[in-house]
Amino acid sequence: MRIILAGTGSAVGKTTIATGIMKALSEEYDVHPFKVGPDYIDPTYHTLATGNTSRNLDSFFMKEGQVRDAFLKAMEKKDIAIIEGVRGLYEGIDSINDIGSTASIAKSLNAPVILIINSRSLVKSAAALVLGFKALDPEINIAGVILNKVKNNAHYLKTKKSIEEITGVEVIGGIIRDDSISIEQRHLGLVPAVERENSLSFIELWSNIIKESIDLDRLVEIAKEAPKLTSPREDIWNKLNKQKVKIGVAYDEVFNFYYKENIESLEANSCKVEYFSPLKDESLPDVDGLYIGGGYPELFSKELSQNTNLLKQIKQFHMENRPIFAECGGLMYLMNSIHEDKQVGVYPYNAILTDKVQALKYTIAEVKKDNIISKKGEKFNGHEFHYSKVLVDKSNIKHDLAFNILRGKGSYNNQDGFMEKNTLASYVHTHVAAMPDFGGNLAISAREVGG
Repeated sequence: MRIILAGTGSAVGKTTIATGIMKALSEEYDVHPFKVGPDYIDPTYHTLATGNTSRNLDSFFMKEGQVRDAFLKAMEKKDIAIIEGVRGLYEGIDSINDIGSTASIAKSLNAPVILIINSRSLVKSAAALVLGFKALDPEINIAGVILNKVKNNAHYLKTKKSIEEITGVEVIGGIIRDDSISIEQRHLGLVPAVERENSLSFIELWSNIIKESIDLDRLVEIAKEAPKLTSPREDIWNKLNKQKVKIGVAYDEVFNFYYKENIESLEANSCKVEYFSPLKDESLPDVDGLYIGGGYPELFSKELSQNTNLLKQIKQFHMENRPIFAECGGLMYLMNSIHEDKQVGVYPYNAILTDKVQALKYTIAEVKKDNIISKKGEKFNGHEFHYSKVLVDKSNIKHDLAFNILRGKGSYNNQDGFMEKNTLASYVHTHVAAMPDFGGNLAISAREVGG
């Protein structure tokens, strides 16, 4: 059973509705949550709602067979998949093709779509929206509609009648507008659920609203109508290493932006993953390599700077030529400072938070130098999303950079991937589906250099 919850655009309330549905259905079913697109934050709410780690499905990172492989691996022994879309149903990497869109995932998984509409001030125009979304791509099965932000029951019933009689698509629920159920925002989007002490109470509230507003039995019936997936699958990672190694992964309130498959690719390459907290732990675990993902070090820079013993140990780990891979927030942490707060100091540059977004884009990178995760000549897709920047220019650049950024911005002069000994730090977020040798290469680097 599977179903996709897709929007007609922004501000339709997809995350609160999707999370509420996930929580409500979890009372009866083992629900596996998914999120379309490059998103680390919405999935934290899904995970809290269901108890299962939400995964990303993205046709820019993944080939069609990889989408199915990632989906089917996650769905083993699960009852139903609830997939939250990204932006509008058809929004992708450009204005013509499907790549990066929710529609592309619907096609790869042959999944029915429930369209979520912000119906504030709409009645017959809501029917026009549904007709347009149906007509744009007949391959998409728009199997139902949820109306959000309706004024009252009379408004809901009028809009429901219009949509069903004009378009033939059934409306399975409507949610009365209530600004009290909105989620707090931050510069990278929603505040991650792991930071909110009251997250579970909010999710419970959304679930109760969903149970009162949406025909969940009908939603499950629609999900059951999805046909069995028989199209080919393609592995999302390669197995290159069989010798046991240990990889330390930074994970806490500061660093928690990881794709689950990236970690699993390490485990598939004989890595024992040891988690540690740069915020709270005074010493590193006994490991052969480090992986420091993204997050919000700019908001915790003072606290990180006060953990001096761990900062010294990571710097020493680097000086011993053992491999460290860092993405975005991890890159900032390895710089000399964030704001004026001293950090690890692998690189002599300072990182600062700015008032405007510095990069928000899918990226394509070409590897120009061999490094601990990739080889010269390879190309891979990724994404970048940050308000921070590293203060580096042609007057003070002292390091080789591993990647030419063919699409996107990068850290400096359309390049990224600061290299120093066996440390690699980049603003580009990587998904193993776009770099299938990621786990194997990092494992081999740890084995040969760290071990």
